[in-house]
Parts: sequence; structure tokens; C-alpha cells
Amino acid sequence: MHISSFVLLFFFIVLLYGLHRWHRGRNSLAPAVFAGLLLGVAFGVLLQLSRSWGAAPGEVLPWVQMLGNGYVNLLYMLVMPLVLTSILVAVVKVSHTQALGRISVSVLGVLLGTTAIAALIGVAIAELFGLSAAGLVEGSREAARVEVLNERIGRVSDLSIPEIISSFIPRNIFQDLTGARSTSVIAVVIFAVLLGLAALAVRREFPEEGAAIERFVHVAQVWVMKLVRLVMAFTPYGVMALVAGLIAKSSWADIANLFGFVVASFCAIGLMFLVHALLLFINGVNPLHYFAKVWPVLVFAFSSRSSAATIPLNVETQVDQLRNSPAIANFSASFGATIGQNGCAGIYPAMLATMVAVPMGIDVWDPLWLSTLIAVVVISSFGIAGVGGGATFAALVVLPAMGLPVTIAALLISVEPLIDMARTALNVNGAMTAGTLTQRWLGDEVPGAEVVEG
Repeated sequence: MHISSFVLLFFFIVLLYGLHRWHRGRNSLAPAVFAGLLLGVAFGVLLQLSRSWGAAPGEVLPWVQMLGNGYVNLLYMLVMPLVLTSILVAVVKVSHTQALGRISVSVLGVLLGTTAIAALIGVAIAELFGLSAAGLVEGSREAARVEVLNERIGRVSDLSIPEIISSFIPRNIFQDLTGARSTSVIAVVIFAVLLGLAALAVRREFPEEGAAIERFVHVAQVWVMKLVRLVMAFTPYGVMALVAGLIAKSSWADIANLFGFVVASFCAIGLMFLVHALLLFINGVNPLHYFAKVWPVLVFAFSSRSSAATIPLNVETQVDQLRNSPAIANFSASFGATIGQNGCAGIYPAMLATMVAVPMGIDVWDPLWLSTLIAVVVISSFGIAGVGGGATFAALVVLPAMGLPVTIAALLISVEPLIDMARTALNVNGAMTAGTLTQRWLGDEVPGAEVVEG
């Protein structure tokens, strides 16, 4: 390793130690997460600049990414045990099983409804900024990406809505507990609900055995939540490493070439955050108080680019900070990680469809075309988990359904990581908004938490 790489690595360790010293003794995680974000940006810029000094940041980056990826892996480790135990406890504690159906309908209604709004905003912003696929240039990376997309489109084009929905049903729960399928989270939710309903039936028929089951699942949840809090303590350092790696690998030239699309995307995402705030305000939740409590979750979602990895922090924040019922928090976090993602499945495919449609002479404000696009976006957002996930697969479903080519999804590969960070934060906020609104509407029917006051 070059001597300059040792210096950079040593400086990174010094920053980590300084963050640890500053964070130690503070009860709140939020300031430390923000400090980790700022230090990550600063060190990432330093790695970028070090190239001009003759340094070799490529030797340092794997060590930085080791810390960030290790933290993300720990969070992925928590997802299935947390979802299983939390949903199971929630079902066992709910005496009226009809409440579970109302929770599911409410959460899905908010997720899918806001996704429709997100699609409309995507079309409007693309038109306002005059974005068009005609001006994009295809390079070697983009050409390679086109080949990959053409190969993948065959895996999603023939899927029907019944096939997508049936993929949610668990066939081998042990396989789903490993996260082997893209629909594994939903499958584990369904299994936990069924197992909980079976526990309720046992409690009615055999009260003594039912009480033992309830005690067992309660202990299991307490145990898992203790593990969650242990891992959450590493959040500032994981965020610092993840952000540093993202900044160090970013190509500012590529961002400059597609600057208009980047700015338009962030504007659309910002408007959708305002929509979430408006929905909260209308329902009596102070948006400023809400965002003050959830922004550490959004920072992690932004830096990790993973809605699934954010589930543990999402659930913990909804329960501890927003005072949402554990049942509502787990349903909204689990569903929101795979269904009705406002950023990846709403804004992104709608913007791409508009950018392709305009050069083809299509009037995107034609009521029939626009309503069809929004309907396709909403339906596909419900099935993104069934086809392997993410904004790219959302585009692969929506664009062919509208009779549009998918090449544009490859032409934006250079700026995907940057935009995907903000999209993921929006996805996660949509899930927490759905949980908070559901708590407002159904709080009296679901035990275990207090309704947040404005």
C-alpha cells in the first residue's frame, strides 16, 4: 500500500474515533448520524481530491466500504427476525383480528395513493424542465446496460398480476427467512400473520398453552429488539463510511452532463416530501415535529440506498419516536419496502415515460394517456417486489406496458446512484407516513401505542 494510502486510512480511523468520543455519553442518535453524514461527505471529497496529489484512494476505498457494507449486512440480518417476531406479537396481542385487515387496507391505500400522486408529479416535472430522451448520448457503459436490460425485460414482460400476487405467498418459509426471493419480506409477513392467527385459536381452545405461546413470542420480541438496538448504535459510523464511499466514487463529469435530469428528479422528490407533510398536517400531525423525529432514518436510507435494510430503524423510530403501534409500524415498514414506493416505482418510471413519449409526438396531458400511465404505475408498484426490485425494474414494467422503448433506463446509469439515494429516502418516508396516518385513523382499535399529537 502506498504511504499516502496509509495516511488517508489513518485519518479515516481518527475521524471514526473522534465521532465515537463525541457521540459517547449522548442519548440521542440523531446528532451523531448528522455528524457522521458530514464527516462522510468531507472524507469522500478528500478521497476525490487526493488523486491530484498522486495518492491512491482506490487502496483506501475497500476498507471504507468494508465498514459501510458490514453495517448494511448487519441490518439485513435483522430484517427477517424483526419482521417475524414483531408481526407475530402484534397479531397475538390484537384481540379483534378484523383490525389487522383494516391496518393492511389503510397502509396499502396510503402507499398506492401517494404513488399515484408521485407519478403525476413525475410527469409534471419532466414537462416543466423540458426533459427529453432525444438529447441523451449513449456511451460504452450505457450500451452494455442496454444489453442487460434487454435480457432482464424477458423476465418481467410475461408476468401477470395474479402471478405477481401469488409470488407473495410463502412456499418454503425457511427459504424466505434467508431473504432468497425478492418477495421474501411479504412472505414472512403473511407467515407471521397466519402463525399469529393459529396462536389465537390455540388460546381460545387451550388457554394455558395459549398463554405460554404469548409469553414465548413476547420474550422473543424483547430479545430481538435488544439486538436491534445494539446494531443501531453503529449507525453514525455506518452512515459515515457509506457516504464517504458514495462521494469518492461519484463522477462529477457525468453528473454535469445530466444535470437537468438530476435537478428535476430532486425537485420531484422534494415536492413529494411536501405532499407527505401536507397529508400529515391535514390529519393533525405537526410535520416539523414528525421530520425532527424521523430524519435519522431518512439519512440512513439516503446513504444505504436500501429500503429493506432500513426496516429495523424504520420500525424502531415509528414505535419509540412517533408512538405508532408495533403492529402498524411493522406492517407499514414491511409493505413500504416492497410495495408502492413513491420514488422508485412512482416518480422515476413516470419521468422516463414522459421523456420518451414527448419525442414520439405523444401528448402526455391527454387524459386517456395520463390516466393509463398512472394506473400502470400504481399496479406495477404493487408488483415490483415480484420481479426483482428497484427503480429499473419499475421502468421495465411501465415503459413496455405503455408501448415505449426501455433504452432510456440505460442512458441514465451515470447518475443513478445519486438520484437513487434521494428516491430511497422518499420510499422510506412514504412507509412511515403510511404508518403514522394509519395510527391516526385506527389508533383506538390497535393497542400498544399512543397517537401522536400535533
